[in-house]
Amino acid sequence: MHSDHWPKSPAASCLKDDSELRKSTFCALNVVTSKAEIPDASQFTTYRELLEATARCVHGVANGEPLTAGDFLQAEILQWRASQLDSFFDDFQCLKQGKPLPSNSKLLTLSPELDKEMDVIRVGGRLRRAEALDIVTKHPIVLDPSHALTKLIIQDYDHQLKHPGPERVLAEVRRKFWILRGREAIRNHQFRCTDCRRWRASPKIPQMSDLPVARLQLFKPAFYSTGMDCFGPFSVKIGRRVEKRWGIIWKCLTTRCIYLDILASIDTDSFLMAFRRFAARRGTPFELWSDQGTNFKGGERELHEAFKSMSPELQLQLAKQKVHFRFNPPGAPHFGGAWEREIRSVKSALYASVGAQSVTEEVLRTVLTEVEGILNSKPLGYLSSDVSDIDPVTPNHLLMGRLDGSLPQVVYPQSEMISRKRWRHSQILTDLFWSAFIKYYLPNLQTRSKWQKDVEDIAIGNVVMLVDPQLPRAMWLIGKVTNVMPSSDGHIRTAEVLIKGRTYTRPVSRMIVLPAIPDDTDTS
Repeated sequence: MHSDHWPKSPAASCLKDDSELRKSTFCALNVVTSKAEIPDASQFTTYRELLEATARCVHGVANGEPLTAGDFLQAEILQWRASQLDSFFDDFQCLKQGKPLPSNSKLLTLSPELDKEMDVIRVGGRLRRAEALDIVTKHPIVLDPSHALTKLIIQDYDHQLKHPGPERVLAEVRRKFWILRGREAIRNHQFRCTDCRRWRASPKIPQMSDLPVARLQLFKPAFYSTGMDCFGPFSVKIGRRVEKRWGIIWKCLTTRCIYLDILASIDTDSFLMAFRRFAARRGTPFELWSDQGTNFKGGERELHEAFKSMSPELQLQLAKQKVHFRFNPPGAPHFGGAWEREIRSVKSALYASVGAQSVTEEVLRTVLTEVEGILNSKPLGYLSSDVSDIDPVTPNHLLMGRLDGSLPQVVYPQSEMISRKRWRHSQILTDLFWSAFIKYYLPNLQTRSKWQKDVEDIAIGNVVMLVDPQLPRAMWLIGKVTNVMPSSDGHIRTAEVLIKGRTYTRPVSRMIVLPAIPDDTDTS
């Protein structure tokens, strides 16, 4: 039989019973934007440059048409969205799908919601009914503080507001953005910002050092270690003309005794003659400490030249009596605080007695001598209110053998050997002075009244700004540290700074460390 006449097979049924089969579900990830389409925020130094590059990348790079405000707004939205996808990807997907946020989400307390128009996360918050506020203020855009875009935004606001404090920048940023831990992020930026440091930073001073040896010359004669400085000028009448005179103070760094004199002028000759008068009355000191006054540096040079010109025999005899000159760094008045504070006391007493009037030189010299006696009668250390305690120790105990110059001296009988009695009496008074000095005054020098914390020392290569109280802050010089001078405790308290080919020696209390400056803009 031919195959055409064969019986036909029944048609297979196309209906299937799928009741027990699992139904398939279509799954897809709706990527809002491709990160490859827009520039990376970490590759730019300013927020404005990033927005312009993003706008040209998306719209204007092909045909060269000028960018519009809408292009920059669209570029901003794209960058916000990319930043949130980097920082809050899981939260973004949950909000996109209408699911609750995970319990460990950083945005949980902000009640975030998705802006369907811009496709960015905003703060939900509790200010929804504040009709007077703008929608952007009520629902700011959420940003992560560690993202590169957030750092550029903070930098942009800080620059526009001319580098104010962190609270002012935060208040302005909150009008549009909600940065997690925003105050901390702004402070971190301003700490690294060169302009912010220039306008608001203060010097970092190391912990107060131990007392130098010059302050602890116990059982040595008065003025063994001496600090000196000039003050004035004062107007004196000489006939019908008025001339200027300056005062000079010599202070024993250990016993706190002072000696005052007058200088006819601020030059080397006047200083040398004043030094000879001082040495003749109080003895030649072992060392002299002073600031960087030109008269003192000249005095040192002239004394050294005169000493070298002496015969070898005389040099041999005077070698052990040579006075050591030691200079404090320029612009460091706190290095000589021991005598700087006394100058203030001298000026207060002079202004109270003489005022602004011009007096004769004899009157000025007399008043200075009386002021010297008053300051040498000032008690050292704590003054007890107990009547049974001994009289407070004063510098006059060592200089004059009595508390005050107005008190009578000791009267010796005629039958006694006056020279021997006076010698023994002076020795006893000296011993009593040092016993009271060590017992009542020296313990008060133990504490550090300020500069109590350790800070990081200035290092070679640091970029610093030199504090100059005589100039506006905008004119303070900036340079690079080329050399440091460690003190006895290892901390750096003085350094050399190179500025435009010139080297300045300054204390660290006059230096503000700035962030590193690129080589092409380095002022050194």
